[in-house]
Amino acid sequence: MSDAPKKNHFIHPRYWPTWLAITGMRVSAWLPWRVKLALGKSVGLLAWRFAKRRRQITETNIRLCFPELDEEAQAQLVKDSFIANGIGIFETATGWCRDPEHMRHRVTFKGQEHMARVEEAGKGALIIGIHFSTLDLGGALHSLFFPADVVYRPHDNALFEQFMTRARNGIFGTSIDRHDLRGVVRRIKTGHHVWYSPDQDFGRDASVFAPFFGIEAASIKLTGKIARMTGAPVMPLIFHRNPDNYTYSLEYLPALENYPTGDEVADAARINQVIEQAIRRSPEQYLWMHRRFKTRPNRDDPKIYDV
Repeated sequence: MSDAPKKNHFIHPRYWPTWLAITGMRVSAWLPWRVKLALGKSVGLLAWRFAKRRRQITETNIRLCFPELDEEAQAQLVKDSFIANGIGIFETATGWCRDPEHMRHRVTFKGQEHMARVEEAGKGALIIGIHFSTLDLGGALHSLFFPADVVYRPHDNALFEQFMTRARNGIFGTSIDRHDLRGVVRRIKTGHHVWYSPDQDFGRDASVFAPFFGIEAASIKLTGKIARMTGAPVMPLIFHRNPDNYTYSLEYLPALENYPTGDEVADAARINQVIEQAIRRSPEQYLWMHRRFKTRPNRDDPKIYDV
C-alpha cells in the first residue's frame, strides 16, 4: 500500500528529466571503456567552457591551494580537473549500475594488510574516503576486497535519492545519513567498517578551523568524536585513476596513531593533512568545484568566492 503512492508520485512530469538521467546512467555504464572516456572528456570540456560559476570556484581553489604553480599551470590544472570529473560521471554510472567484479583485473590494491589486521582483531574501522572524481567507482572496487557501510548526504531529488541509495546499498552494506551519528557509532561498535568523507565545508556549527593547503578551513570535528566514541582505528584510503585512464589504484595507509588526541583543532588538522597528501598525488581528480573555504574563521572576514 505504501509503495503505490510513491510510484505514482514519480510519474509526475517534474521527474521526467530525472528518469532520463537515470536511464542515461544505466545505458552509459555498459558502453565500451574508450567511449566512456571520450564522452567524459567531452562533458568535462563543455562544463569547463560553459559552467562559469563552477569554473570560477575551481580557479579560486586552485589559486589558493597551489600558489607554487604559475598561472599557466594553474589554468591547466583547472581544465584537467573538469575533464577528470567529466570522466567521473561515467565512472559513477559504472560503479552504481554494474557488478564491480568485471573490473577486478583493473585494480591494484596496496596496504590491504593494514585493514586485515583490523579485521583479525574483530574491530570496525572508520575509513577516511576523499571526494575524488572516482569516489563511487572507488567504493565499488573497494567492495571487492572489504565490506563497508557508507555515510552520505541525501539527495534533494526524491527519485534520484531512491536510485542513488539503492545503487550504493548494492555496493556498501548500509547507507547512513550523515546526521545519524548514533547509526554510525552503532554500526562500528558491532564490527562494521564505515566509509566517511570529512573533506567538505559543512558550516561553522559542525566544524573547527584547521589548516588545509595552508588555509584556515572549516573542518569537520565529527571524525575525532566518532573515533573517541567507538575506539575505532581511523584508516585513510587513497584511490585514483592511473595515468593510463584504464586501471585504478587503491591504497590503505596504516591506522592513524595517537588519534584522537582530544584536541579538536589538532585532530581536524591531522585529518586535513592526510587528505591533502592524498590529493597531491592526483590533484586533477579532486572535486575542486566545491566551495571548500566558504565558511570563514571570523564572520566579518572577506568572502573568498565571488559566486
